[in-house]
Amino acid sequence: MRRHLGILFALALAATSLAAAMSQDQSAIDELKKTAVRVYLDCDSCDVEYIKTEITFVNYVRDRLEAQVHILITTQTTGGGGREYTLNFMGQNDLKGTNDVQKYFSSTTDTSDDVRRGLAKALKMGLMSYVGKTPISRRITVDYVPPDKAGPGRDRWNSWVFSLTGSGRFSGEESYNDQEADFSFSASRVTTESKVRLGLSLDTSKTKYDIEDEIITGTRSSWDGSGLFVKSLGEHWSAGFFLEGESSLYSNIDLGLTAAPALEYNAFPYSQSTRRQLRFLYKLAVNPVKYREETIYGKTRETLFRESLSATLDLREKWGTVSVSASGSHYFHDFSKNQLDLFGIVSLNLYKGLSVFGLVGRSWIHDQLSLLGREPTFEEQLLRLRELPRTSDYFVSIGFQFTFGSIFTNVINPRFGSSRSGGMSIQIN
Repeated sequence: MRRHLGILFALALAATSLAAAMSQDQSAIDELKKTAVRVYLDCDSCDVEYIKTEITFVNYVRDRLEAQVHILITTQTTGGGGREYTLNFMGQNDLKGTNDVQKYFSSTTDTSDDVRRGLAKALKMGLMSYVGKTPISRRITVDYVPPDKAGPGRDRWNSWVFSLTGSGRFSGEESYNDQEADFSFSASRVTTESKVRLGLSLDTSKTKYDIEDEIITGTRSSWDGSGLFVKSLGEHWSAGFFLEGESSLYSNIDLGLTAAPALEYNAFPYSQSTRRQLRFLYKLAVNPVKYREETIYGKTRETLFRESLSATLDLREKWGTVSVSASGSHYFHDFSKNQLDLFGIVSLNLYKGLSVFGLVGRSWIHDQLSLLGREPTFEEQLLRLRELPRTSDYFVSIGFQFTFGSIFTNVINPRFGSSRSGGMSIQIN
């Protein structure tokens, strides 16, 4: 009996000692984290909660001005259909001037879990130069995985990537139903010196209304194909050629073809495209077209010549995002047949926790040459089977977001859904 009591006492003493040791160890870790690097993660497409659970040796803050490291992640599509992630590490406050850039490439076959794991790995690599200056670095180990001796294999596709997509959608109510099916095919080959993109899409839909025992049905179908060929002319210039074909009941086009040489100038080097672009694109197009029905100008077929010029500014910085574009075009046979489009998105981080954003677009339309020469029927207007005359359209959206409270957002609690942010948030659109 005494022997059993002695064993139980020894086990209890060992458990108490282990718990005390673990508590002291956790306290030491918590104390170290007080001196950990403060990080602001600026990424709209990242799985932030996953990153926070995988990278626990930094402190995450909700306001960029409180951070020692601002991580800005930008993306662009690669030639293989994957994504290139550029991770910009920018030191602030006492770490100002300590900057770094890491890149991560995903492929079209990667799952969302593959992508978030790859991003987390790239983030860890970039953070080492900052974390290495803090006491918590004593608890971090670095492993090296030797490369595969087989090496990279030969690309039997020669950088070509092909994609097939098909889908069907069905919806309805007691007096309404809609059916739609579409199919698309694309092929692309992208290198640093050239780009080729080909595409074909088919779409068909059928809509039915039952209004006071009267059944109204409408069917709409269309197809369009496109080709783009681009050649690099250096860090600022590119030359290209567009080919397009289309057929559309809605636009009254039986067959329309477009061929257009083009020239583009980028004020910033193309190598900086994920952060900043100021592009000017000029196109000169010839457009033979055959209409389904006679147009309002009495045409059943014609060959048109058109030119267009567009300017696009894209900026992604610590203070926010700006994307503004303006484009104009006209036909040579009648300069009054023209169109002007303006579009802009602005998101600015004004002060601690305060940001404003706006979305605006406006078009002036005077080039609807394919409009029907007759009045569309009631069914065609109701079901939007035919394009109607218009001279302009616009949209505007503005809002702000104000977040306050604790600057730290380290804790993740997935119960009853994910919060994805700390503190309190007030948002008005």
